[in-house]
Amino acid sequence: MPILDWLNKRQALQAAAAVPYHLLDIEAVHGEPAADNWLIQGDNLAALKALLPFHAGRVKCIYIDPPYNTRSAFEHYDDNLEHSQWLSLMAPRLELLRELLAEDGSIWVSIDDNEGHYLKVLMDEVFGRSNFVANVVWQKAYTSNQTALHISNTHDHVLLYAKSMRALRLGKIPRTPEQRATFKNPDADPRGPWKAENLSAGKFYSAGQFPITGPKGDVFFPPKGRFWRCNEAQYRAWLEDGRITFGLNGTGRPMLKKYLAEMADGLTPNTWWEHGQFGSNKEASIDLKALLGDAAEVFGTPKPEKLIAAIFGIATDPGDLVLDSFLGSGTTAAVAHKMGRRYIGIEMGEHARTHCLPRLQKVIAGEQGGISRAVDWQGGGGVRFARLGAPVFLPDGQVDPQIGFATLAAWIWYQETRTPWRPELVDAQPVSPLLGVHEGRAYFLLFNGVLGDRRPQGGNVLTSAVAALLDEAAERAGVAAGTPRVVFGEACRLSELRRRALGIDFRQIPYDIRARQEAPAWR
Repeated sequence: MPILDWLNKRQALQAAAAVPYHLLDIEAVHGEPAADNWLIQGDNLAALKALLPFHAGRVKCIYIDPPYNTRSAFEHYDDNLEHSQWLSLMAPRLELLRELLAEDGSIWVSIDDNEGHYLKVLMDEVFGRSNFVANVVWQKAYTSNQTALHISNTHDHVLLYAKSMRALRLGKIPRTPEQRATFKNPDADPRGPWKAENLSAGKFYSAGQFPITGPKGDVFFPPKGRFWRCNEAQYRAWLEDGRITFGLNGTGRPMLKKYLAEMADGLTPNTWWEHGQFGSNKEASIDLKALLGDAAEVFGTPKPEKLIAAIFGIATDPGDLVLDSFLGSGTTAAVAHKMGRRYIGIEMGEHARTHCLPRLQKVIAGEQGGISRAVDWQGGGGVRFARLGAPVFLPDGQVDPQIGFATLAAWIWYQETRTPWRPELVDAQPVSPLLGVHEGRAYFLLFNGVLGDRRPQGGNVLTSAVAALLDEAAERAGVAAGTPRVVFGEACRLSELRRRALGIDFRQIPYDIRARQEAPAWR
């Protein structure tokens, strides 16, 4: 497969691994405290890294609208980068986004022609060319710009990739009122509105060549080179059931009635999304100004709620987790909130607080802009506003003494298994040294007094007595006897011979838990 090369590509590919693992500090909760929705202020590369231990492989849909590299983004973005700098911005972020995406998930990326074709090749590398689904062309404007130099640009691209094409399942899009109106009921059929479909097809069918006699005596054969799409017995069954029409005067060619009530509620999406159904930049700007007043002017080309709602309707179900790491004006989070999806939105600028948060507060209060009426949004829910906190590891590589057990446990588990830590599935105890079992190995962490000694260094050393307590934790959680163990701790007092006898692989904190510098598989 062809690959993309650019200046400083090697450094860009190492950027994600080099980013320190940070904490996320919850500053405030707005609305319902139990709501699992997050608005995170901070650099999105560091924020994505911080999410990995808790959400790797769990995000059903990612939508991002990154800087287009056109001198048109917000002041805190450098949106006038050379191609190499822009690719170096995107590559490590796409790498982390792929790790967060669920196996049956999808990622949708808005872009224009300035970087769209470079982005396509880059995403082929990161996600695999076989996982490319479609390039959706969205009509962002419906009038031509008469001051354009040559041709007025009225579309954007939305590149769609699957994490795994084999696992991906996408939904339908609802019929528009105009599409539903094409179904009529001129003959008062009790089954309701219908639309006539061609009874012939181009594919060869040996049983599809027979005469059909109409109600006025006209005899019909399939057009030259075509065949009836059924055999004669099936035609007779449809005729007796009133599903064949010869037009209002009974002299037309035979057609098959397709009833609206019997058809699936939605249609398979295509790659042309016109503004009437999916919104436009102008529509989005008007809606945003109604919500935020003059403060909305900072967003030059916001995306309409209709566009994001269509993506979520196709790619997710209620309760699924969605993510946008270039949140901008907050449209993705607002739409997810109204549609009952859990969401994580990341925005680096101060307007995470001054624009995105007020918008979500209005959503919680029941604002009626955008898609609110279409989805019968009445308000409710909540969101947690968080900031990027301190790094877990100090500059000298030591673990920050303020770090709690759960934080370090989540990071270790992710580094070892590349899956999010789920302590509720392991042990009924409030805090247990057993992190879980993965691929036939049980993982334990001795840190910050997890075994009951609350002194900073208490219980962090592996001794014979501590090994016995680990046995109890394993037995309580149903871990099979003889399961190999990996134990992380600050020191070990057991001899190598004793450790082998107990099936323990000891790893010392902090030296054996430094962030791994492995290259991602796509390189």
